[in-house]
Amino acid sequence: MTTTAAKQPRILIAEDNLQGAELMEAYLSQSPFEVRTASDGESTLRLVREWRPDILLLDIMMPKLSGYEVCKRLRSDPATRSTPVLMVTALDQPSDVDRAVEVGANDYLTKPINKSELLLRVNAMLVACQKPDELTATLAYIEAVETSPK
Repeated sequence: MTTTAAKQPRILIAEDNLQGAELMEAYLSQSPFEVRTASDGESTLRLVREWRPDILLLDIMMPKLSGYEVCKRLRSDPATRSTPVLMVTALDQPSDVDRAVEVGANDYLTKPINKSELLLRVNAMLVACQKPDELTATLAYIEAVETSPK
């Protein structure tokens, strides 16, 4: 019997503030995550398409493209539309949250980042993302059983 090691979840941190990116990376490094960073909107889009992260932690106020624009573009591309997005930002007004939801963010977290809250949200998003895959696998198994010769 062969065993396959579970894939480490991939998390992309899109943050133009080096200290903010390093802090989130340090928080996440204590869990079994593979983490990469991007410092502007354009590199974030490129990395999402190339690296296929399981979750994107996306700052709103970034150079080249805002987090809002990045999220909007991700949602309009069939190859990236299902990438879970957690907006991580200093913007804390209800209108900011509303706009994030409008462009397709899955969740919203305000700075300063609380380590426990960040890990809780990331883990919850990972669990939620696994459910459709599990459902698809279960449905494929049921169909295979039902269509197999008896």
